Amino acid sequence: MSTRSIVAVTAGLSQPSSSRLLADRLTAAVSAGLDAEVRVFELRNVAHDITDNLLTGFPSPALKEVVDAVAGADGLVAVTPIFNASYSGLFKSFFDVLGDDVLRDKPVLLGATGGTARHSLALEHALRPMFVYLHAVVAPTAVFAATEDWAAGGRDTLHERVRRAGAQLAALVSERGPVEVADPFALTTSFEDLLGGPAKKEPPRST
Repeated sequence: MSTRSIVAVTAGLSQPSSSRLLADRLTAAVSAGLDAEVRVFELRNVAHDITDNLLTGFPSPALKEVVDAVAGADGLVAVTPIFNASYSGLFKSFFDVLGDDVLRDKPVLLGATGGTARHSLALEHALRPMFVYLHAVVAPTAVFAATEDWAAGGRDTLHERVRRAGAQLAALVSERGPVEVADPFALTTSFEDLLGGPAKKEPPRST
């Protein structure tokens, strides 16, 4: 089987970022069940570019690289910190600049980080509905990591949830054929039609 492309986008604002750390763990779990090439993008690096794109409608070269990578990925890992019981503004703004059909039928694994476990429901009431609206195929298990989860023990540890979610995304990607990204410069009209010009109108009949 050919190598599949997995892209992760993370909206952590700090450096280092717990959201980036979670994205790295999730992509490693996906790669454990799939021959995959992984790329991780931190949206903080293109935050100004995203704002400019929202205002002008045109992406910078740096932002276009991220958008093109997401469009061409076989699977996406999306991780955001939770602010005020929802995804961050940076996270939402990035998905606002994507084309309407970029995520259609694309397998997506959701992740989020926050200070306490009480923010975990944001995955289900905020993130999942947004990706369903964008027609993505969302993995059943979404992973939330609170501060205490990084060192917690027990049966349903962060490690176990990451492993389960990664296996689910790997399975979704394996079941789906490789992504074919349309060439925006491809001709949609044949050369014959272009050379033929507009159809000639018949002269009006005399009465």
